[in-house]
Amino acid sequence: MSAVGKALERADAVRAGRDGLNLLLWRDDKSARNVARHQEGALDGVPIVVKDNIATTDLPTTCGSRILEGYRSPYDATVVRRLRDAGAVIIAKSNMDEFAMGSSTENSAYGPALNPLDHSRVPGGSSGGSAGAVAAGVVDMALGSETGGSVRQPAAFCGVVGVKPTYGRVSRFGLVAFASSLDQVGVFGKTVGDAASCLQVVAGHDPNDSTSSPSPVPDYMSVSSSSLEGVVIGWPKEYFPSQLDPAIKALCDRALDRFRSLGATVREVSLPHTELAIPVYYIIAPAEASSNLARFDGVRYGARRPAGTLREMYDATRSEGFGPEVTRRILLGTYVLSAGYYDAYYRKAQQVRALITRDFADVFAGGVDLLFTPTTPTPAFKLGAISDPYEMYLSDIFTVTANLAGVPAMSLPIGRANGLPVGGQIIAPHFCEDRMFGAAFALERALGGDAHR
Repeated sequence: MSAVGKALERADAVRAGRDGLNLLLWRDDKSARNVARHQEGALDGVPIVVKDNIATTDLPTTCGSRILEGYRSPYDATVVRRLRDAGAVIIAKSNMDEFAMGSSTENSAYGPALNPLDHSRVPGGSSGGSAGAVAAGVVDMALGSETGGSVRQPAAFCGVVGVKPTYGRVSRFGLVAFASSLDQVGVFGKTVGDAASCLQVVAGHDPNDSTSSPSPVPDYMSVSSSSLEGVVIGWPKEYFPSQLDPAIKALCDRALDRFRSLGATVREVSLPHTELAIPVYYIIAPAEASSNLARFDGVRYGARRPAGTLREMYDATRSEGFGPEVTRRILLGTYVLSAGYYDAYYRKAQQVRALITRDFADVFAGGVDLLFTPTTPTPAFKLGAISDPYEMYLSDIFTVTANLAGVPAMSLPIGRANGLPVGGQIIAPHFCEDRMFGAAFALERALGGDAHR
């Protein structure tokens, strides 16, 4: 049986029965099997799952929302086109928090996704369906998107590899916008090598995206056996607070010890504005979301609710089409952009964002090559366990800084706490994904089977 056939068979298995995981939303098995017969390239016949906010012509793109129910894009996203050109086969679109607003994939209009390793827990979010598809063995590679940690956090919760590249490294053309100065396409892999191979294909300049960088893309697999001799790895003290789960801290300490055994120098560093990252993020991201999501009005895209007047149609379509978390963020974003509040909130948040970015620049300019932190403050939590929105937002506390600063970061498995996966995060300077992958390959080898137990 072909790789695509096996992937579709496995997708059926994880969907079937009362305990279906609800990882995948849209499939066209006949088309996928047919395409697989004619593919050639670097990813010849490799099955891949794509997050439901990345445009595809052959499958719906709904962003996990009723307001885009049944919508099909007239074009492929650049990342999808590059995957197809490399011979990959898109077998499904994955479940996600509506418009990528969430950290658990519980906000999907099509129901929550479940963690394949413990069906009572969330797979993380907002790219929980893609992370779960890799963890469940449906595919070895998948695409997600990141605005504040939506690839790395579910990668940690599901025990897989998740990579957020430098802002501008991968085209956003065809990624449905949430917060344009933060959004990025990211990749998942069963291993570091899988993630590197996938990023290799989708990375690079795209004239359709004005934020896309012309910087050359290195060969990420060429660093798979790199030495860490002389590499300086910093651990930011702000990411290791006294209240950090002791089991997660112990696994991070073990990972740092492995780095030392490989010849790296490990030292404490400081990113002093880290504590401001969550409030800054939850001003900037909703502000940009309120602007971007104004286009979903029942006129141009997706669903339209009948009403007597144009204004009533707008109200009915948006009120019924958007879920509560999306509505909450649109309202918050509209407020901070309103007259009299813009300077107090949005402008001030952008100024603090510059300080967070400078923290990273100062550490890297001070002789540190890479940073290592926990990816999340806890392992995957129970479905329905977090009802307070602010408490949910705090699950991204270790990931949002990289989005605000635009630096590359990735999560890879470093062990388990109480049987649940724990991710370690590696952060690199802008456009140094090859350096980041070099350390990840080395740590993956050094941990061996310990990474999953």
